Amino acid sequence: MSRTTKRAPSLDWTDRDCPVARTLDLVGDRWSLLVIRDAMDGARSFTEFQRRTGIARNILTDRLRKLTAHGLLAQRTAPSGRRQEYVLTNAGRDLFPVILTLRQWGERHAFAPGETHSILVDQHGTPVPEMMPTSADGTPLDADTTHVQKTR
Repeated sequence: MSRTTKRAPSLDWTDRDCPVARTLDLVGDRWSLLVIRDAMDGARSFTEFQRRTGIARNILTDRLRKLTAHGLLAQRTAPSGRRQEYVLTNAGRDLFPVILTLRQWGERHAFAPGETHSILVDQHGTPVPEMMPTSADGTPLDADTTHVQKTR
């Protein structure tokens, strides 16, 4: 676990030895990833997160509390000085490739051919290229060319 990620004392891990399971324990529900997505897109206030996601107030309160407790979001005083806002931490920003991969999977598999959807573009307006994991020598990797190796 990174030094920036805080673990709540009552968290029971689904599978304490698996990084995927631990990550899903932290952000694996629909609302947590949508809050992270919206924070990446500039949402800062409770009201903005609620408006963008349509999430119920009690669920949003719970997710913001959980994401903050685990070090993915931080609270700070808004520039106006009148309210608190939420900002991504380094650990939260590290989820960018996860959000990007989910988006790209969705573009390929969650829409009918020709169905309109949003696209992610860089600062110049150019669509972000598809992510493809590669080995150290540049060979594309997939489920058939990798395996899990226990570290103990």
